[in-house]
Amino acid sequence: MSLERFLNKAVSSWMSQEGPDSDIVLSSRIRLARNFDNYSFPTVFSHEEAKQVIHDIEGVLKKSPFQKFGQMELLKIDEMQPLQKRVLVEKHLISPHLSDDAPHGAVLLSENEEVSIMINEEDHIRIQCLFPGLQLKEALSTANEIDDWLENAVHFAFDEKLGYLTSCPTNVGTGLRASLMMHLPGLVMTQQINRIIPAINQLGFVVRGIYGEGSEALGNIFQISNQITLGKSEEDICRDLMGVVSQIISQERSAREALRKSSNIQLEDRVFRSLGVLTHSRIIESKEAARCLSDVRLGIDMGYIHNMSKTILNELMILTQPGFLQQYAGGPLRPYERDIRRAALIRERIQMETEKR
Repeated sequence: MSLERFLNKAVSSWMSQEGPDSDIVLSSRIRLARNFDNYSFPTVFSHEEAKQVIHDIEGVLKKSPFQKFGQMELLKIDEMQPLQKRVLVEKHLISPHLSDDAPHGAVLLSENEEVSIMINEEDHIRIQCLFPGLQLKEALSTANEIDDWLENAVHFAFDEKLGYLTSCPTNVGTGLRASLMMHLPGLVMTQQINRIIPAINQLGFVVRGIYGEGSEALGNIFQISNQITLGKSEEDICRDLMGVVSQIISQERSAREALRKSSNIQLEDRVFRSLGVLTHSRIIESKEAARCLSDVRLGIDMGYIHNMSKTILNELMILTQPGFLQQYAGGPLRPYERDIRRAALIRERIQMETEKR
C-alpha cells in the first residue's frame, strides 16, 4: 500500500456499505485517547520524543502486527503535501488538528480504512474506528481490541482513581469519544432541530458539524457525541448516547412522515428540483451541492427516487470537497474552477449510476 492508494479511493469501505438505520445514521465512530507513560504529552513534548513515539509504534507494528483489517500502513504527516493532508481530513481518516497543528504526527491506517490510529495529535495515540450505520457497540469492541493490542506492548499513562490520563482534562477517564454522524433533513425542515440541539447539550452531549468541532452542518449532517469521559464506563457512555440517538431517529422519522402528509407534493418537488440541479448544473458551489445531495438522499430514503443508490451520495459528499477536486485535477484550483469541476463530476457520476441501473 501507499499514500496514493488512500488518496485516490474516494469512499472508504464503511461509507460504501449500509448498516443498521442507515437511512438516518451514516456512521458510528469510537475514538480512544491514550498516552505513553514515559514521554511528555504532545502539548509540551520535544521533537525527539515525538520521533520516539512514532518509532515505538513502528516497533509494535513490526513485532506483532494487528491483522484483523488487513495490512496497516504508517504515514507521516511531515512527508505529505497540504493537499494530501486535506484529502485525508475530508475522508475522516485524520483530524484537522493532526493535519494543521501536529508537524511531528503520523497516522496508521488499516487497508479497509475502518481503523485509523492518529499518532502525536493532541495525545500520543488516538484510536479511531468507523462503522456504517448504527454500530456503536461493534466500533467500541474493535477499538478495545486495538487498545489491548497496543497495551500488550507499551505502557499507557494511567491513574487508579482518574483512569487514562490525557492532554485535555475533558478526556481524562476512559479517554472515549463516541459519536454518530446523522442525516437529519426532516428535523431541519420542520425547524425542530433548533430545540433539539439545546436539549441534547443539557444531557451532556454535543452536536457538531460534519468535520467535528468548529465545522458546519453541511447537507443537514450532524455529529452527536459524548462530553463526559470521567466517572462512567465506556459501555455506560455508549449506552447513554444510544438512548439519545434512538430518540432522535424516532423524531426524524416522525418529521419525515409529517412532511409527507402535510407537504408531500412540495417535498417531492424539492427533491426532484435538487436532482435536476445536480444533473444539469455547469457551476455549483460546495454548500449548494451539499444541500442538493441531502435532498436527493432524502428522496431515495422516502421512495421518491428509485434508480439511485444511497452510496453514490456518500461518494459525492467526499468527491466534491475542495481537497478531492484538486487532487483529481493534479494541483490547486481557484474557487470558480472548483465549482466548474464539481458540477462536471456530479453530472458524470449520476449519469454512470442511472445507466448502470
